[in-house]
Amino acid sequence: MAGNTGFTPRRRGGRRGRDEESGEDTRPKKPLDGEHAREVCLRLLSHRPRTHAELAEALTKREFGEDVITEVLDRYAEVGMIDDAAFATAWVTSRHRGKGLARRALGEELRRKGVDKELATLALEQLDDETERASARELVARKLRGMSAAVAPDAKMRRLVGMLARKGYPPGVAMSVVRDMLAEAAAELELEPEE
Repeated sequence: MAGNTGFTPRRRGGRRGRDEESGEDTRPKKPLDGEHAREVCLRLLSHRPRTHAELAEALTKREFGEDVITEVLDRYAEVGMIDDAAFATAWVTSRHRGKGLARRALGEELRRKGVDKELATLALEQLDDETERASARELVARKLRGMSAAVAPDAKMRRLVGMLARKGYPPGVAMSVVRDMLAEAAAELELEPEE
């Protein structure tokens, strides 16, 4: 046999650092001390800003003691590496501009991230009714540009109101904005000269 070299590849035992027979982790354990907790926090913070609650949850999952978690997070808050107020403000600005999310959706996201209710309220104050309505109009205008003229008016209304609802806009605002924008679009079609 020309292709048979007699070599049988060694079967690998799954994941690195695991004993092939027992499956136990054979890697040396890092001590669950303050230094290791600081390393974990720095690694997480190097990817993106995090809230106090997110870091506390990450350290708890890694089985650090409550005293170590408190010590590390208090020190990071002291030196400004963890600032839930700044996080909330930046989050609201970024997600509102980037995704067009309304105050309700942003408030829910901040709650899930563990931001204190008072801090979230302060951050959400940067969005007033006028700003939110203008954003809703921009979203609807963008969506209308991509929507086929063959789509029935009631289907357009449903789709556009649904899109705004998913982004956290109140039903009254969503209906009002969509109704206005559809009326404006219809008026523009009537004004266009026929060729």
